[in-house]
Amino acid sequence: MEKTKSVFETLSEINVNDKAEKKSGLTYLSWAYAWGEVKKVYPDAVYSVIQDPSTLKPYFFDEALGYMVMTNVTIQGQTLEMWLPVMDGANKSMKHEPYTYSTRYGDKSVEQASMFDINKTLMRCLVKNLAMFGLGHYIFAGEDLPESESDTIANTTSKPLAKPVIAKAPKANAEGGEPAKPQLKKDTEEWTKVVKWIGDNKDKTIEDIEKILKSRFTIAPAALKELGLILGTNG
Repeated sequence: MEKTKSVFETLSEINVNDKAEKKSGLTYLSWAYAWGEVKKVYPDAVYSVIQDPSTLKPYFFDEALGYMVMTNVTIQGQTLEMWLPVMDGANKSMKHEPYTYSTRYGDKSVEQASMFDINKTLMRCLVKNLAMFGLGHYIFAGEDLPESESDTIANTTSKPLAKPVIAKAPKANAEGGEPAKPQLKKDTEEWTKVVKWIGDNKDKTIEDIEKILKSRFTIAPAALKELGLILGTNG
């Protein structure tokens, strides 16, 4: 007799890549798509927003730590909770008042958290909650495809997101000397890949970016300066 798949096994096999997008180094999945996929398989699934019992508001707040939201999801009689801080564009916890934080390019100003920020975070929390049941959990693990890759590809038209990559370092020449690094030039395919890679790795310092790029390319000072400006704009 064929073994019945668990909720986690069933949902973890769904490829969600074509509905995911990257922002500030994090991957986000559309809550509407995620919830829709779950309800197709488990129509009895329900979720709720956990309220602060002292205020009955859909968030928790601490003067020193900022805002936190929580959800719970019930599928097939199992309930799991999840939580997520309300974060700004730099993935820092938002505050009750406007604030600034320092970057290597100067101070950045951020408005105080609003109900829009809280609502947006609640839906992201729901997606994270669903990942605990298996849907898209591989994204949070830093993978590109579900574990059952062959089954998923055979049963979906989704195109997996390509990993943000840059050219690999060239191999040494036949004489065993130093490898000849390709020149990184603007308005080329490699330049476009590098710019995208920088956008997906905003958590890295300019020194780290420069070190990695120089290990793979020969870069003119003007080109390196422009990439530094791009990193500053993105950050």
